Amino acid sequence: MLRVCDLSQLPPGESIRVDADVPIAVFNADGVIYAIDDTCSHQDASLSEGWLEGCWVECPLHAASFDLRTGLPTCLPAKKPVRTHQVSVVDDVIWLHQGLAEEVA
Repeated sequence: MLRVCDLSQLPPGESIRVDADVPIAVFNADGVIYAIDDTCSHQDASLSEGWLEGCWVECPLHAASFDLRTGLPTCLPAKKPVRTHQVSVVDDVIWLHQGLAEEVA
């Protein structure tokens, strides 16, 4: 597991980029923590710099949107999903479970 940050350092509506083997974006969506690959599947843009609304993040480059729960794109121009990653919160610390990425067919 990789320590992301204290829960208090990621307030609701915010995100953080984790520099792992593949960069990962971790989001606090109204108190629920999600993690997805940080790079938009449409073009190289950081999703952690996008706009978060509910369980969706909008890419800052071309407005593609992704569901944080599944990694599936919700609108064009993105057609491919991004991987989701398992996270947990233990003693108010956010942990990323490396190697537990989920591919969506």
